[in-house]
Amino acid sequence: MKFRGLSLFLALAVMAHAAPPGTPAPASAPALPPQDQPKSTRPPLPAPAFPLPAPAPLKLTFTAPLQKIEGGQLTRHTLRKSWTLPAKWVARSREYGKVTSYLGPLLTEVERAVNVKGRPARFFERPGGWIATDQPEWTFDRAATRQALLKAMLAGENAAAVVFQEKRPERSVTLLAERGVLGHLATARSSFAGSPDFRSKNVVVGASKFDYAFVAPNGEFNFNRMVGEVSARTGFVPGYVIAGDSLALEDGGGLCQVSTTAFRALWEAGLPVVERHQHSHRVRYYDPIGYEATVYAPYKNLRMNNDTGAHLFFQVTWNTRSQKLRFDVFGTDTGRRARVSGPVVTDLKPPAAPSFMADERVAPGQQRLLDGPMEGMTSVLTRTVTFADGRTRKDEIRSVYKPWGAVYAVHPHDPRLPAEQMARK
Repeated sequence: MKFRGLSLFLALAVMAHAAPPGTPAPASAPALPPQDQPKSTRPPLPAPAFPLPAPAPLKLTFTAPLQKIEGGQLTRHTLRKSWTLPAKWVARSREYGKVTSYLGPLLTEVERAVNVKGRPARFFERPGGWIATDQPEWTFDRAATRQALLKAMLAGENAAAVVFQEKRPERSVTLLAERGVLGHLATARSSFAGSPDFRSKNVVVGASKFDYAFVAPNGEFNFNRMVGEVSARTGFVPGYVIAGDSLALEDGGGLCQVSTTAFRALWEAGLPVVERHQHSHRVRYYDPIGYEATVYAPYKNLRMNNDTGAHLFFQVTWNTRSQKLRFDVFGTDTGRRARVSGPVVTDLKPPAAPSFMADERVAPGQQRLLDGPMEGMTSVLTRTVTFADGRTRKDEIRSVYKPWGAVYAVHPHDPRLPAEQMARK
């Protein structure tokens, strides 16, 4: 009952304050004059200095300079790519004064096309000859490209440029040209087929020291200096090397595959030999017989002079599956041509008696062949170098190989072992 009385009292109070019938409604507030209207916080679009043409398609263009070495010359060309924005997208962006969301997928497509990782200069063999190219690193600037697009659309222009950052590789085509590395001089190949894993490993580690290496004009190709330290610390693993009349395990066994291939390339490029050594006995990995160079720092090295007047540049490739190694030498073509003949093999002698090495992995009474027997012999290869002015120079490499006996791995207690290798019982 109390709530009903309160509701009746409130209803009567409202009716008392209501306007009597026929009373006009209060007038609305008068409109403010134009100068007193509240101002928008959004800046107005700039008025064009002249009437804009009707919206038309707009072309977004990517332009980048590139260079290459071909036919002994440095040439330049321009890479161009473009994308077309439909007129309706241009109209909408112009209407709203911003790059609309319709352009988002297109900008993503441009970004994918522009962004590329850099690649240093290298030579490639083509049917028409060798060419050298590089690849600058390109990074698409999305924000700056959006601004360039908006500016072009608001100005009524029909083209805009992609904005991107460029970083040129340290070893560029321009650098090769500046150093006189303009063409291919020689190629040499060798096979290390049948090599055990340790030998293949050392061949790859050693070859990698020469890939993309330079030798200065009037400088010297110095194999041991370019390889550096040969140890486990620099990536080499223990392998068999010739030690007197037998074999020994040392870091870098098999590195002579690399020195041999490098020697062949430089010899066929016509470079003068400063220092070169042959193995004490013939090694089949290095056939043709005598066409090889052994190294053993610091006692034996391979050294050759660069008398071409320009830098030499090396590219080295290998295939561990087919076990092939290749050296390519590039520089300035001086017009010299080298012709190699031989080998002429004489003075054959029968193999020596076998030798034995201790290996705890071999069961007692068993043996495992490590190296086969070889005849002794003398090999001679001849090189004739013809220069651009018609002069010729003839030289030869003479290798005398002693007879070599088979080498077997046997158990450490095998009685055939030399006394110093016998394990104590």
